[in-house]
Amino acid sequence: MRRILLAATALCSLATASHADQRFEAALAGHAVLPAATFVQPPEGAPPGFATSGRFTGPNNLRVEQRGTIPGDTGALHGRRATGLSLPFAGQPVQGFSGIKPAGGGAYWVTTDNGFGNRRNSADALLMFHRIRPDWQTGAVVVERTIFLSDPNRLVPFPIVTEPSGGRLLTGADFDLESIQPLADGSFMFGDEFGPFLIHTDAEGRVLRVIETLLDGQPLRSPDHPALQVAATPTAAVPFRARRSGGYEGMALTPDGTRLWAMLEQPLFAAGSDQPEGRFLRVLELDTARAEWTGRTLRYRLEAGATAIGDFNFIDATRALVIERDNGEGDPGLACAQGTQSSAQAPCFPLPARFKRVYLVDMAQPDAEGFVRKIGHIDLMAIRDPENRARTRGDRPQGAAADVLTFPFFTVENVAMVDADHIIVGNDNNLPFSAGRHLLRADDNELVLLRVSEFLRAR
Repeated sequence: MRRILLAATALCSLATASHADQRFEAALAGHAVLPAATFVQPPEGAPPGFATSGRFTGPNNLRVEQRGTIPGDTGALHGRRATGLSLPFAGQPVQGFSGIKPAGGGAYWVTTDNGFGNRRNSADALLMFHRIRPDWQTGAVVVERTIFLSDPNRLVPFPIVTEPSGGRLLTGADFDLESIQPLADGSFMFGDEFGPFLIHTDAEGRVLRVIETLLDGQPLRSPDHPALQVAATPTAAVPFRARRSGGYEGMALTPDGTRLWAMLEQPLFAAGSDQPEGRFLRVLELDTARAEWTGRTLRYRLEAGATAIGDFNFIDATRALVIERDNGEGDPGLACAQGTQSSAQAPCFPLPARFKRVYLVDMAQPDAEGFVRKIGHIDLMAIRDPENRARTRGDRPQGAAADVLTFPFFTVENVAMVDADHIIVGNDNNLPFSAGRHLLRADDNELVLLRVSEFLRAR
């Protein structure tokens, strides 16, 4: 009898593990593209200078005023491949969608991230979010409205780039927006990576409050938190636990609007250590009515091969979608051969995309250690396209399957449910520093509509 019970327990454990990692198929139902070189002008009354952006993206972040003189490339991690676009830009790039939420009637709210990747190079990039409308029939994406963030009532508790101005527009040197949630009263909540902070604005992007992150009753800070500064002695430590560019990448609002769960992008450092506390991410609960942290936290375990999450959104009262990704970009079939490097004459992907997935999780059933339960996933590197709906497949090896679309982008940072059968997924194109679809061309903002009926029904 004991052997029978042990065998039954083992079978149940195996079934649970298999169910937790069950793979579901995704079929392409639509594909829409917003060109990389899409720009908007700064709002009326903006301080002088914002008609040009990207001045500080060159060596040592020193000012370069002449437009188009700093060639964009993918950086050392991805072989310094040229992307074909050069900074500074005329206007403000719409680029880099880093959070998405349905706005009704086939439109979506999306947020543009901080600008050009970090605090030092983004002082002339304005923070903004947009109402966009993908047309799945034509493949076009219309930007219906752009709203710029501002702090006219001086509620941001630290100096901002436009401090003396009347409108006090916010820039990518003030915050790094990575997630967006519209609230029932028409206001918006944004997740920031620099603090990390939550930023509450009204419908016109005007700051209502900035919420400091508390974990176990203590402020949680990254090295970019404005309260921190370089010490006067090189042997002094600066205390922080959140990683640089590891703040709030995903943020999910419960359908009833009472709770907001904010998920960090990368693992925290263990207290007093330079090592991660584990291969998991913290998820913190906020009471939206009080705009205060409840003190409740959960843990999200990263899969082997994943380095970060990209987005997070509920589909019902307990289940949610989460993007997990690696740091790769480009088709694995065009990976650089061992011992070779990418060059202009023979470009290749030195770190190709391999792990790009959307997971379905249940937030209401954490285990005894507080880990969120995973139900299953879809593989964004193997999207079925039997009806040939892809607008572009990019650079791929000879013999690549004609009925498969990959989503081989460095940062895949947008996912939300559209209806009972479909989800929408989008990339952050890191303009002009990412080239995952093509070897030598800056990535566009791509949105895919995926038919995933069985996935969304899974429990």
